[in-house]
Amino acid sequence: MPEISRFLGIVIKMYFDDHHPPHFHVLYGEYEAAFSIDTIEVIKGKLPPRVSGLVVEWAELRRDDLKKNWELLKEMKFNKIKPLV
Repeated sequence: MPEISRFLGIVIKMYFDDHHPPHFHVLYGEYEAAFSIDTIEVIKGKLPPRVSGLVVEWAELRRDDLKKNWELLKEMKFNKIKPLV
């Protein structure tokens, strides 16, 4: 699972050729969650509220990049995405 971004201890990853709906995974310490790219909502897992808010802010700014990566990962390729800070 490639790491596509990292900021403030938050790690963002996506799997190669993952299942639908389009989503990304977030790791923060012992917490894990998956967020929908379309709605920027948690679809699995849990994060502390402050961290979840930072992830939502980042994802809203980078939604187009996330969608492009979702397609690239089907071909075993990906691009790093700029961090929030």
